[in-house]
Amino acid sequence: MAEPPPQPERSSLPRSQRRDIFVGRQREMETLVAALDDALSGQGRLVMLVGEPGIGKTRTTQELASYAEQQGAQVFWGRCYEEAGAPPYWPWVQTMRSYVQQASAEQLIAEMGPGAADIAEIIPNIRGKLTDLETPSDLEPEQARFRFFDSITTFLKNAAQRQRLMLVLDDLHWADRSSLSLLEFLARELGESRVLLVGCYRDTDLSRQHALADTLAQLSQEPVFRRQVLGRLEQEELGQFVEATTGVQLSQELTGTLYAHTEGNPFFITEVIRLLSESGELTAGHIGTSEEMRIPEGVREVIGRRLNRLSEQCNEVLTTASIIGREFDFRLLNILNGEMSEDQLLQTVNEASSHQLIEDVPGQMDRYQFCHALIQQTLAEEVTTSHRVRLHARIGAGLEELYGDDAEAHAAELARHFGEARTSTGPVKLVNYSLLAGERALATYAYEDALAHFERGLAARDIALAGTEAASDEEAAALLFGLARAQSSTAERHQVVEAFNTLSRAFEYYAEAGNVAQAVAVAEFPVGPETGDLIDRALAMAAPDSNEAGRLLSRYGGVLGRTEGGYDGAQEAFSRALTIARREGDETLEMRTLAEAAGLAYIHLRHDESLQRSLSAIELARSMDYPRAEVSARFFAVGANYTQGILEEAGRHATEVLPVAEKLRDRYWLSRALWTNDGVYHLAGDWRTAREFNDRGLAISSQASAILCTRVLLEYEIGEFGHGEAYLNRLLEATGLVSPESIEYAFSAVTLLLVDRITGDAKWTHVAAEAAKRAAAASPRPLSILSAKAALGLVAALRGEADSAGEQYQFLQQYRGIVLPGILRSVDRLLGLLSQTMGNMDQATAHFEDALAFCRKAGYRPELAWSCCDYADLLMAGAGFQAAPARADREKVMALLEDSLSIATELGMRPLMERVTERLERVRAQPDAAPAYPDGLTEREVEVLRLLAGGKTNLDIAEELVIAEGTARRHVANIYEKIGAANRVEAAVYAGQHGLSQGGSR
Repeated sequence: MAEPPPQPERSSLPRSQRRDIFVGRQREMETLVAALDDALSGQGRLVMLVGEPGIGKTRTTQELASYAEQQGAQVFWGRCYEEAGAPPYWPWVQTMRSYVQQASAEQLIAEMGPGAADIAEIIPNIRGKLTDLETPSDLEPEQARFRFFDSITTFLKNAAQRQRLMLVLDDLHWADRSSLSLLEFLARELGESRVLLVGCYRDTDLSRQHALADTLAQLSQEPVFRRQVLGRLEQEELGQFVEATTGVQLSQELTGTLYAHTEGNPFFITEVIRLLSESGELTAGHIGTSEEMRIPEGVREVIGRRLNRLSEQCNEVLTTASIIGREFDFRLLNILNGEMSEDQLLQTVNEASSHQLIEDVPGQMDRYQFCHALIQQTLAEEVTTSHRVRLHARIGAGLEELYGDDAEAHAAELARHFGEARTSTGPVKLVNYSLLAGERALATYAYEDALAHFERGLAARDIALAGTEAASDEEAAALLFGLARAQSSTAERHQVVEAFNTLSRAFEYYAEAGNVAQAVAVAEFPVGPETGDLIDRALAMAAPDSNEAGRLLSRYGGVLGRTEGGYDGAQEAFSRALTIARREGDETLEMRTLAEAAGLAYIHLRHDESLQRSLSAIELARSMDYPRAEVSARFFAVGANYTQGILEEAGRHATEVLPVAEKLRDRYWLSRALWTNDGVYHLAGDWRTAREFNDRGLAISSQASAILCTRVLLEYEIGEFGHGEAYLNRLLEATGLVSPESIEYAFSAVTLLLVDRITGDAKWTHVAAEAAKRAAAASPRPLSILSAKAALGLVAALRGEADSAGEQYQFLQQYRGIVLPGILRSVDRLLGLLSQTMGNMDQATAHFEDALAFCRKAGYRPELAWSCCDYADLLMAGAGFQAAPARADREKVMALLEDSLSIATELGMRPLMERVTERLERVRAQPDAAPAYPDGLTEREVEVLRLLAGGKTNLDIAEELVIAEGTARRHVANIYEKIGAANRVEAAVYAGQHGLSQGGSR
């Protein structure tokens, strides 16, 4: 029988503290235990414990951990540190490193699978057990980051299948942004795992700008998330704590006095009681002198009194350690205290440990940590500025000696110390280690950390972060290129111009120096269409028909095609890139080029071509892992399909694009993938699902104009005008951030006009008209021009301007048979409205018939409901109808309005319901004319009868007429009653006798 695996160290807290009395927190513990029980049963949970410093977050978590171990779970702890020198993902490193140490190689292989190589990038001791791991293949940063996150998530979920897990991340208010990103990713995958993840943070340290605040906003939307606030202890609980820990029962008066000074903060209480007990001044009738009672006003003073009990030598060593950080290495202390023997230093460390000021770091030899952050902070704040600078310089030099050839792996830590010591040591080492730390952060997907490292390195060189000044040397160019990559991965889409400017400064140096490889790497980095000039110049440097040239041409086609008259040149660039890719068997380049070409064709409204290119790229995705190109290809496949009314295929690609976008973890493409799903469900009238996707999209990119457009329309369509106006105001703010030549700018103009049509007001018509004019004049892109022209057409229809309507009609008629991309409204319906405005009723009738046929076939029910209403309005506006409508015309109008009302009612489109109801009442109030069909059948009932006679079921009829099945059933029942039929056979006979069967005539 195999031996059971060794049990890991449970906690980073000393055992003496783990035996401390635990009072109060009954209500909080009930909530925490319930979350733990859920996790142990396979419903993973994420719980955040929040409160002020010293409130007992760690102690409460420790109590929960004891219960978890009793239930058979493994518990691992990780702690974040305030110092910037901690490596990315440090709290995760601590938890997983402890697990790896106690696991066998076979266990790690089974639980990590192919992700072991990725995880080993931050947990090097994995390679000590799995010696044959390969280096992970190179991917673009977003892809690599997703693969890394997915590997860790898979590992933890697999590990929890063997033995349930509780992971604790303490002091999250100090977490690096990369650790928080991993937390957000894992939270989405916890639902069906046996993992309880507990995070602790101080709410006093958070502001709206704090990175953790953004993470909490994301986490709060996850069903696994719970938040538990820890308040201060009650006065009664303080008395219980004193009695339980010291045996002294204080009077209510003394308990109240003590409570007033400690304010119920458990850490303050513990420190004060410890101090009073050690000094012998705590009795049932006495709690110290007035001088003693002033100490609790600041816990740092309490800590200071404890430090005063130490030897002078011990205080000096701890002061040095406090500048190193919350955690420190004995070997480094030995280097820094060279005048002291190793035995003397060990005695000093033992002295501090015996006073419970420092403790061992579990599972690590010769590493210690301060028991509480406030102890380290108290010591560090007593150090003068000049002394602190000298200590940081000595620490930096000591770390170089300690790490030796492995110093690069600790570049972030070294950069921090040499940064603090810059006035003493100069900028050289600071810049060098900042550059190394930045590149390492990019390699481990810690983009926010990378941003900080590169910014610090540039600041040390006195190089402006913004501007146009080219890099002066290779080091400066490397810093700027690193900064541009970090900016691109962390900025909102409208902010990428900053990344481009930074990129250009690096490119100028490489181009001047003739460094072709680096110039190409910079030029092909995707930061937007502005890179066209850089690509052009890099092409001149690269060898013709080389792989470098192919990579540049692939990007160049997408950039060039977005300029006026650049489409043919773009096709030539794509063709050359594809030739190079196929000649060299470079499927990555081929797939990237096809995806770029698909996007360009879509923007140029060549939907068949776009779909063909997209499908070719998707086919290549079956045999390779290149999510950036696949997500782009699937995105445009969605658009090309739904624009042409192929909803089922659009929905399939929308479903398939989302996991690819989540794998890529690029903010822009993930928000786009969610937007396409939003649009597909919007077209079908599934408002609830559309809203869910829209919410997720806005959570990722709150200023995405396109997502806000569909949300505004959704809220107004269902009559939630208050919500709609709130989103509309956000849309106006976001639109102000984009250029008039952008597609989103034109989308916004159309959205404002559709709001006016839905509400019946003209509140936004003038604003939208001006925006549409700017968009039409500014953008060379056909999709933008189409949207701008559609907006101007709506303006003409709303204002009744026949001349303007004719002008827009001439342009828009070439786009019959599609919905407006991004706006999801039928071009045929718009052409009908324009024709009506022009006074051409026959032409308007033809376009409305086309709109009905298109929407019925596509299944675009909200748009069908509006087309029916607008078509009825056209017929009701006729002079003959207003005077004395023929029975056939009246029945046609009634059928259109009833269809519109049926759909609007089912979908909850309240504004349209009110509009249609008012029109029905007007029509019904008119006197009846001679019946158009026998036995009082309406035109809609005749349509149903013909389908019935053709053998169609109720469901077939509903799908054919795009009505609810219940509505079809109701029509059939009415028909039976009117014609006296008992069943479908008799109804079919009746239809044949009266010339009402399929193909029959009256």
